[in-house]
Amino acid sequence: MNVFGIGIDVVEVGRIASSLAEFGDRFVSRIFTEKERLYCIDKAKPELHFAARFAAKEAVAKALGTGIGKEVGWLDMEVVRGENGEPTMLLSGRALAFCEAQGISEIKISLTHAREYAAANAVALCRA
Repeated sequence: MNVFGIGIDVVEVGRIASSLAEFGDRFVSRIFTEKERLYCIDKAKPELHFAARFAAKEAVAKALGTGIGKEVGWLDMEVVRGENGEPTMLLSGRALAFCEAQGISEIKISLTHAREYAAANAVALCRA
């Protein structure tokens, strides 16, 4: 496997909490899939988990070199838990089509969060 690209993002948890308070469902449904929303809302501090997923999506867009927009949309990326509980990025729609066209076969992500910040790393891997 070869590295296609890497990405990192840091998000202020307070910024996500403010968006949740101000825009509510409009914000959440524009950025997060239904499964992500259900996962985060079930937590004691949903804003931490939403922030980590927001950072993951930004990190993946950076690893792909596309940003969020024409080739990769917010809802084309979904953070799920893998077999061992590890965060895994599932792609669909335009993001999946972009990765297939570029030969990207896997995206590894890592998430972390603390009281005030959430961060994520992403590595896009392609076939040799």
